[in-house]
Amino acid sequence: MLQSIWDDVRREFSFGNMINRIIIVNVAVFLAVNIVHVVLKLIYGVANPTPPAYYQFFHFIAGSHDWFHTLTRPWTLITHMFVHEGFFHLLWNMLYLFWFGRIFGDLLGDRRVLPLYILGGLAGFLAYFLAYNLTELGDGISYIVGASGSIFAILVAAGVFAPDYTIRLFLLGSIRLKYIVFFAIMVQVIGLGQMPNIGGTFDHIGGIIMGFLFAFYLKRGTDLTVPVGNAITWIQDTWHNLMKPSKDHKKAGPRAAYRSGKSVKETTPKSRPSFMRKAGGTASKGSQESDSKSPTEQRLSHQEELDAILDKIKERGYNSLTKEEKDFLFRASNKK
Repeated sequence: MLQSIWDDVRREFSFGNMINRIIIVNVAVFLAVNIVHVVLKLIYGVANPTPPAYYQFFHFIAGSHDWFHTLTRPWTLITHMFVHEGFFHLLWNMLYLFWFGRIFGDLLGDRRVLPLYILGGLAGFLAYFLAYNLTELGDGISYIVGASGSIFAILVAAGVFAPDYTIRLFLLGSIRLKYIVFFAIMVQVIGLGQMPNIGGTFDHIGGIIMGFLFAFYLKRGTDLTVPVGNAITWIQDTWHNLMKPSKDHKKAGPRAAYRSGKSVKETTPKSRPSFMRKAGGTASKGSQESDSKSPTEQRLSHQEELDAILDKIKERGYNSLTKEEKDFLFRASNKK
C-alpha cells in the first residue's frame, strides 16, 4: 500500500500541474515537522513540555520579524511559506490553494503559479516584518509560517482577471469569484483590529497587495513573475548541470564477466574459431591442439564461436553467414 501511495505521489509530482506540486511539498513539510515533534517528545518524555530542540528546529525554517534571525537565516524568506504546524491550518490553506489556484492556472498559465506563490509569500512576509518593526504590535520575538500570503495573492489575481467566474459552495450555491475575493479582503481589514493573529493578518494583506499589483502590471504588459520564473529556471538548470557527468568523464567500458574466479579473457582459448581462421588467415598452432583440450575449454570454445556468429548476424544479417557458420548455428540450436 505504501509503495502504491509513493508511486502516485511521485507520478503526480513529476507530471501534475504546479498547484498539485506545491500542495505535495506543503504536505511533505508538514509531515516532516510533526514527525520531528513526535520523535523528540518520545525522547524527552511525552508527559514533559515540548522540548527546546523542537523549537530550535522549527525556528530554523520559520520566518521572524527579528533582524538577526532573518539575516542569519535568509532561507526562511522562502521556507516559511511552505511550513504549517497545525492540521487545520494546513487543510484550509491547501483547500483554498486547490480551488483558486486551479482557476488562476487555467486563466493565466501554469508557469506563473509558482512565481506568484513566491511573490505573494515574500510580500506577506514584508508586510508582517515592517508592521512589527515600525509599530508596537508585541513584545519579544515572533515567528510566522504558512502559505496564506501566497494564496491571497493567487486568489486576488484570479478574481481580477475572472470576476464573474462562478463557484458552487456548499449550502450557499453558486457565487461569483469577485464576491468571494471582496469578502476575503474585508475579513482581513476587520482583522487588523484584533490582536490574536495580527501578524498573520498583515501577512494576508501583503499577499492581497501583491495580487493586485501583479494583475495591474500584467494588464499593462508587464509580467512581475518573469524575474522569479527566470531565477527558478536558472536554479533548475544549475542543478541539472551539477548532476550531469562532465564531458571529460570517460564512459565506463564493458565489465568483465568471471567464471570460477577468472575473467572471460583469461579462460577464452587462444585459438580463433574455425570460421574466423578461414576468413582471417592461417590457423594457429593452438587449433592443432584442440583435441587435447579439457571439456571445460571445449565448452568455452563452443560458446565463444556461437557468440561470434550471433554478433555477425546482428551486424550484417543472417544471409552474411557462410555455409559452415549456418551449419554450426543449426547444430547449436538443436543441441540439448
